[in-house]
Amino acid sequence: MPAMFHRPTAPTANLPWLTTSDAGLASLGAAFATPTEPTPLPAAHWVGCNDALRAALGLPADLWQQHEALDLLTGNALPANGPTYASVYSGHQFGQWAGQLGDGRALNLGAIQSPLGLQELQLKGAGPTPYSRRGDGRAVLRSSIREFLASEAMHGLGISTTRALCVTGSPAHVRREEVETAAVVTRVAPSFVRFGHFEHFASNGQIDELRALADHVVTAHFPALQNKQGAERYVALLHDITQRTAQLMTQWQAVGFCHGVMNTDNMSVLGLTLDYGPFQFLDGFDANHICNHSDHQGRYAYARQPQIAYWNLFCLGQALMPLIDEQAPALAALESYKQAFPEAMDHHMRRKLGLNGAHEADRALAEDLLQALQQDRVDYTVFWRRLSVAVRESAHSIHAFEPVRDLFIHREVFDAWCTRYLDRLGTSSRQAAGDAMLRTNPKYILRNHLGELAIRQAKDGQFAMVQDLLQVLHAPFDEHPTYEAWAGLAPEWASSIEISCSS
Repeated sequence: MPAMFHRPTAPTANLPWLTTSDAGLASLGAAFATPTEPTPLPAAHWVGCNDALRAALGLPADLWQQHEALDLLTGNALPANGPTYASVYSGHQFGQWAGQLGDGRALNLGAIQSPLGLQELQLKGAGPTPYSRRGDGRAVLRSSIREFLASEAMHGLGISTTRALCVTGSPAHVRREEVETAAVVTRVAPSFVRFGHFEHFASNGQIDELRALADHVVTAHFPALQNKQGAERYVALLHDITQRTAQLMTQWQAVGFCHGVMNTDNMSVLGLTLDYGPFQFLDGFDANHICNHSDHQGRYAYARQPQIAYWNLFCLGQALMPLIDEQAPALAALESYKQAFPEAMDHHMRRKLGLNGAHEADRALAEDLLQALQQDRVDYTVFWRRLSVAVRESAHSIHAFEPVRDLFIHREVFDAWCTRYLDRLGTSSRQAAGDAMLRTNPKYILRNHLGELAIRQAKDGQFAMVQDLLQVLHAPFDEHPTYEAWAGLAPEWASSIEISCSS
């Protein structure tokens, strides 16, 4: 285990709501959590404050006025409840074994007891750790705002994700593709355990630690499995992680979300969306879209995400094999993905289409629609929202589908599909179906250009758009008339925005 870094002792923040550090991986000992102090930043200030999450966690209403909280959540003060720590993990990156990795720019503050249950707090960008691999351990304002907004946008959409409590900034310089200013995101989740944590101990033959990790995850997060013993427990754990991962992939695909870097060290065992770097919500629909400028082979293209998740699960299964021994039950747990994913995907598409019941031809109806969207690169979010409105209004108007039709170049293709769709939808309860679709198909997503505009303003010291976007993205199915322009088609310049692993 690398030696801990020694830095000048930072002031201590006595905040009563930060109740425990002996939680999560810290409770398992030195093999899992390396005490590491944050590196202070000068002239810290608030950039974005998530008051909805603050309230949900039961934190003080005046949190954003507390200087001690600003210091703590920037890494300028140490929690009074115990040491901050970084964890070690390994993983496969872009399909290749990368060996030991770890929290290179993340520090766990500990955990808090909250109305949401025990929640871990993690600072991203608080300085180097023993796992920084010669990196500076910093995050920049640009990437920090993107993660802050993206994680909350996903939560607003009902997609499993880590959360973001706040972003703090500093004028300190950080070099990426260019010199930028530093920032820190406070991330919140029940656990930040990744597939890569299991891979690390398995690859090093640390079977006792592997078992301790698996038992900890079961006890803390899969209590229904606690009565199972021996190999049966770990097979059940693999099965449940497989099911959660399948559900997460259907959520991503249904809303048009591209993660961009689905390495095994970026996969949560709780089925949470983890690590927002080169992500993107689709504008014009392209199943082969690659959102990560660094992904030269297109490994993590939008359409490949479900298969990559399945591949990553096999890596996790391999890591758990020392605890399972027999291959057949492990394979059966993994193979459950092949049924869970398509069934859940069919369910999501029926909801998006406002269909009741399940008909044999529904999957072909959805697949043919996606091909039509692909052919004309129709804006994915705008299409679904207009379709929802059209279904609702078709109960009263014969022209309701014209705004949807206008999105297509090959209108005859849409017309043929729409005839089939309306026949399947039926004529009764159109308004109810449309209302349900409006609660399923969002009006607002975090488009790249909106994030870019907020970042540009923030670089000039203006943070209002960050907060306004946060409020809209928390309720993406609502109308928000003041921000109607944010629901429109992406401008041409949006296609020139490049995002990479440093984003």
